[in-house]
Amino acid sequence: MRSTFGLRETVPIPLGADWDGGWRCGDVVLSPVADHARAAWSAKVRETLTADGVRIARPVRATDGRYVVSGWRADTFIGGSPEPRHDEVVSLSMRLHAATATLERPRFLVQPPVAPWADVDVFVAADRAAWEQVPLRAVKGQFEAVTDDGRTSVELIGQLATLRKPVRSPDQLVHGDLFGTVLFSGSEAPGITDITPYWRPVAWAAGVVVVDALSWGGADAELIARWEDLPEWPQMLLRALMFRLAVHALHPRSTAEALPGLVRTADLIRLML
Repeated sequence: MRSTFGLRETVPIPLGADWDGGWRCGDVVLSPVADHARAAWSAKVRETLTADGVRIARPVRATDGRYVVSGWRADTFIGGSPEPRHDEVVSLSMRLHAATATLERPRFLVQPPVAPWADVDVFVAADRAAWEQVPLRAVKGQFEAVTDDGRTSVELIGQLATLRKPVRSPDQLVHGDLFGTVLFSGSEAPGITDITPYWRPVAWAAGVVVVDALSWGGADAELIARWEDLPEWPQMLLRALMFRLAVHALHPRSTAEALPGLVRTADLIRLML
């Protein structure tokens, strides 16, 4: 595989979760790909995308010009590691999405989950659950919560769904998984190694960052108020929370330890509605 990307003479060094289990080969990182279409799309976008104050890992093409080969991709290495600098991640989200506003909707974001189910299908189903009239009805019998905490999540989603109100914010291409993936290195601009695409409002993507930071990142409750000027903020937070609860309910690797943080975040968001 290294020779395919012109890296035959390098010695691989494991990088761990920060790079999705990737291996550093000199100034390039080889990473396994979970979904070919999304990985190729991300690489093509990151090849030319520029965003104010954001370091972006650029794709390294294979010797035949492809972005993805046999389930692997290559990117330029950027230094840093995730840090609990939550407001900076939200700020990065806003700058990044100003740059992605002109991107077209990828075809794969229109497609429903299809068998055989993969991780990406869980996230697609969870995303839709936060917005459809009856959450999770479209995948009933296909994805089911099988644990006590999963069923609790589904019950909470049903309760939160009654608090939704119509929103007018336009959808666009956003990165929906910024928490824990932004790389910080001192005073350097924060960096991203990938783009996880969703077709939702910009404030929703910021809301996912805040929900994650409150639930699992040790963020203070004031984080919500510091971004309250974002469009339709309470409703965007509500939908971000429903999305994360649906992931928790449906994902086979979810653990019961993740639920209490989401429940605490639900209590905070309910106070805004």
